[in-house]
Amino acid sequence: MLGGAGILALVLWRLGTGAFLDGIRVLDGGALLAALAIGAATTVLSAWRWCLVARGLGMRLTLKDATADYYQALFLNAALPGGILGDVGRAVRHGRDEGDLGRGVRAVVLERTAGQLVLLGVGAAVLLSVPSPVLDLLTSHGPQVAAAAASVASAGVLILLGLRALRNRGSAKARTGLAEIRAGLLSRRSGPGVLLASAAVLAGHLATFLVAAYAAGTSASLLELAPLLLLALIAMGLPVNIGGWGPREGVMAWAFGAAGLTAAQGLTIAVAYGILAFVAALPGAAILTVRMVARRAATRRPRTVAPAMATTSVVVPAPAMGRQQIVVPAPAMAPPPIVVPLPLPVRQPAYSGSVAA
Repeated sequence: MLGGAGILALVLWRLGTGAFLDGIRVLDGGALLAALAIGAATTVLSAWRWCLVARGLGMRLTLKDATADYYQALFLNAALPGGILGDVGRAVRHGRDEGDLGRGVRAVVLERTAGQLVLLGVGAAVLLSVPSPVLDLLTSHGPQVAAAAASVASAGVLILLGLRALRNRGSAKARTGLAEIRAGLLSRRSGPGVLLASAAVLAGHLATFLVAAYAAGTSASLLELAPLLLLALIAMGLPVNIGGWGPREGVMAWAFGAAGLTAAQGLTIAVAYGILAFVAALPGAAILTVRMVARRAATRRPRTVAPAMATTSVVVPAPAMGRQQIVVPAPAMAPPPIVVPLPLPVRQPAYSGSVAA
């Protein structure tokens, strides 16, 4: 959180507040409605991806519930520092509802990981093929880039070897984790849908960025903007932001300045995108409010108390012992006890040895 605040403060110190305020002023009703529509589509697609992953892990999750939880999570991510607290909440809620908290958390982790992997894959392909400041930077530092790529590849190989070693040792947790990855992301039932949903969600985020860019009055083409916007989306995934703010503004200012489009315009577009993304998440605030009101009403509702059990007396005769009183429970409003006297055994006179005439 401090890192994001520091980046934002540095950008404002270098560029001033004018470009920041321009990001607010350039937005009109049409841009806000477009953000709401695009946000609705991307939220439903993200919820569908979550359903596919959760069902692959053997959990129940309807698209309706997933969409409501996802909207609420998006709003909390945008309103709270870190950008992940909303996802933590939906993971815990779903896990508790299903009686398996750990699996609920892993389902959300896999769902978010799928989206990030698609973003990184598409971003790497575009940044390495389309002219941009990033490609120029990579070209001018060829040996350093090659060394970094070799290090990343070596780390990937070591990770794969480590996973295989754990599996061969028979580690139950490793086998369970690999099985859940295959079932949630790579199976025939979930894999294609997860990939399609992730690609569509990424397209929606880029469309929202384009709405912000053209609202800010940029003259750059889509081919020029695509690598810059993808770089900003990748930066937004860093866990040092404040509700999405910080790294995005810093990267956009640098990238637009390096591309000859002015750093101020990059900051304006980043601010406009942040506002549009927040507006798109506002239905989550309504869902959160409705749920809080319903929960409060449920706690205030009077509870039905079962009637107290009354007692009555039942007289049980016993031979040669008089009458013994035993108390047994009876329902409330029971009739008064009824005592039924029974004759005691009659004692026979002893034989005297004589017979009366």
